[in-house]
Amino acid sequence: MASESMASAPLALPVLPLDDEVVLPGMVVPLDLSDNDVRAAVEAAQAAARPGEGKPRVLLVPRVDGTYAGTGVLGTVEQVGRLSDGDPGALVRGRGRVRIGAGTTGPGAALWVEGTAVEETLPDPLPGSVTELVKEYKALATSWLKKRGAWQVVDRVQQIDGVGALADNSGYSPFLTVAQRVELLETADPVARLRLATAQLREHLAEQEVAETIAKDVQEGVDKQQREFLLRRQLEAVRKELRELNGESEGDESDDYRARVEAADLPEKVREAALKEVEKLERSSDQSPEGSWIRTWLDTILELPWNERTEDRYDIRGARAVLDAEHAGLDDVKERITEYLAVRKRRADRGLGVVGGRRGGAVLALVGPPGVGKTSLGESVAHAMGREFVRVALGGVRDEAEIRGHRRTYVGALPGRIVRAIKEAGSMNPVVLLDEIDKVGSDFRGDPAAALLEVLDPAQNHTFRDHYLEVELDLSDVVFLATANVLESIPEALLDRMELVRLDGYTEDEKVVIARDHLLPRQLERAGLEPGEVVLEEASLRKLAGEYTREAGVRTLERSVSRLLRKVAAQHELGDRELPFTVRPEDLRELIGRPHHVPESAQDPAERRTSVPGVATGLAVTGAGGDVLFVEASLADPETGAAGLTLTGQLGDVMKESAQIALSFLRSHGAELELPVTGLKDRGVHIHFPAGAVPKDGPSAGVTMTTALASLLSGRLVRTDVAMTGEVSLTGRVLPIGGVKQKLLAAHRAGITTVVIPKRNEADLDDVPAEILEKLEVHPVTDVRQVLEIALAPAEVPVGAAA
Repeated sequence: MASESMASAPLALPVLPLDDEVVLPGMVVPLDLSDNDVRAAVEAAQAAARPGEGKPRVLLVPRVDGTYAGTGVLGTVEQVGRLSDGDPGALVRGRGRVRIGAGTTGPGAALWVEGTAVEETLPDPLPGSVTELVKEYKALATSWLKKRGAWQVVDRVQQIDGVGALADNSGYSPFLTVAQRVELLETADPVARLRLATAQLREHLAEQEVAETIAKDVQEGVDKQQREFLLRRQLEAVRKELRELNGESEGDESDDYRARVEAADLPEKVREAALKEVEKLERSSDQSPEGSWIRTWLDTILELPWNERTEDRYDIRGARAVLDAEHAGLDDVKERITEYLAVRKRRADRGLGVVGGRRGGAVLALVGPPGVGKTSLGESVAHAMGREFVRVALGGVRDEAEIRGHRRTYVGALPGRIVRAIKEAGSMNPVVLLDEIDKVGSDFRGDPAAALLEVLDPAQNHTFRDHYLEVELDLSDVVFLATANVLESIPEALLDRMELVRLDGYTEDEKVVIARDHLLPRQLERAGLEPGEVVLEEASLRKLAGEYTREAGVRTLERSVSRLLRKVAAQHELGDRELPFTVRPEDLRELIGRPHHVPESAQDPAERRTSVPGVATGLAVTGAGGDVLFVEASLADPETGAAGLTLTGQLGDVMKESAQIALSFLRSHGAELELPVTGLKDRGVHIHFPAGAVPKDGPSAGVTMTTALASLLSGRLVRTDVAMTGEVSLTGRVLPIGGVKQKLLAAHRAGITTVVIPKRNEADLDDVPAEILEKLEVHPVTDVRQVLEIALAPAEVPVGAAA
């Protein structure tokens, strides 16, 4: 065993306390003798030193917060003199660890203690793990010293062979805390001490690496900012040179915005808000994201036409002529627009353009089936009034911010569609078409229909406030036209703010006029044909409208005309057809195939749906306009035992209840009507509405179901030319329903000649075109018995056989 130990005899040494400092064996440190404790210990050591026994010895003991450590270091006073600053000092070298014992006496004013030298033993040869530990420590120490540029110290560390001495050498490390140095001092085992020193050095290097990475990232960010700042300064210098070259005055971006705001024709409150934002822009830096938000907001404010208005065209006759030329029919809308212009003209003549901050705008809701011209009517209204036209598509909009805009704090914030429509129009009094307002949805992002309440309220929209703009916008001079297919889908509160105008569809004569004057010229141009090359006779157009299409609008009719013209053009290019060509009714089948809608009255009597008892023709209103609705009823065999009522055809709750009412009425009044209803108790009744894939609901099929059941029980057929509508009560009263005009138009399209309606709906006949009423025999009734008298044909078989 090799030994790295000193004599184990007790030692009496003066204590040299080190406040918040630690000296390890092998270290040489200068000490300031101006400190009383240090001077007393050195003087006591010098007094106790005997000639020939070596240099004076002291015990270096760390003192942390007034408490002495349990282990000190034997130190020899190498030299006493002056320090670099001129103060008296002593150079002390650490020799070895001493475990402090009891106090003792000695010369001088210092504290004397007895101590025992700590022995350090290591096996010889050293184990491989210790050798690897020595190599690791030297490698770590070398790496750390090289980073600090201490190349001279690297060689000295590499030359240290002792394990304990190598561990004690870490006492020079400036990154160690007092507690870590004390821990090294009190660790007597050299291997454990070296392992502890290695861990401390490894931890410091890891922290230093993280700190260097952070510092590098920070430095790169600073360099980037400095580079950006330099480039911006260069850009400003280039702009300055360009301004001087072009003779422009010098000024930065914020000055430009201030000049634009002051030069713009803005309302007073808007100007104040804009100038406040310009002040914020002047205070913000170029790198601030708030600056880009402010610039975008100011651009939006400056682009809005705050005081731009187009002059209304007050030629009332000319405006009506424009509407008549561009749209056939639709008299209600034309009259409403004419009234609006007439009132505007009189108010302007009397100086009443603005009353109470509000102008004379209008909010109209155009409700009707697809293809009747609601959207194109908006352009015609703007044309007739001499105003700008903007269309806002609301179909499928689910976010409230689409109407009111986003708050400016959001990234990518934009004003709402209303503000964007005003900006696009370039005036504060355009005609804004809110298309498909009944298709607006709602979800977790809010209800856009509720946001439209303020927009479409004439009492509020003169102070409309968009979330993005946050300034008041006057919408009271805007003419809003909203279009919808289904009235029931519009919220009641929103519908209450609009004036309702119904477009119930076109008559066959109106369709012929529209096809001749509007659709045919447009499709001729799209097919590359001259106006005289293909001529459609009026009879051909009438057959197209009556037998090839059955709709409230004219979209399918236009597609049929387009298909016809394409066919003729293709045949001409192939050499099979000479132009000009006149299309006669008999040519339609050859060109575009057979008719799709043959009236029930034109079919063979055996093929008609009402050719058997239990089938009646009703009238209904759908989102696509009016339509005929057939009701079929049958009785189950009594032997099956399937009693009760069965309903099929995707029926709603209201229609199911109407079927129950019809059956209850016949059961209670069967004898009075001379119907064999006694068998209804044991036989199941099945009522079916064909087109089973189409949902159906509403009370207006009550009389139709009653008639079908009465036909089934009596064996009498329902007249083919009769259609009916009306709600039935338990007492047999026929109650009023809605959509009379659309239903009568549908009956006319289907070839029906006799229509039964409730007596209380007789006033609605005023809305039906006169030419339709002339071709229909309308019977207003109050009781279901009257319906049966009109609808049921005379019995052809005995009642008993039918039952």
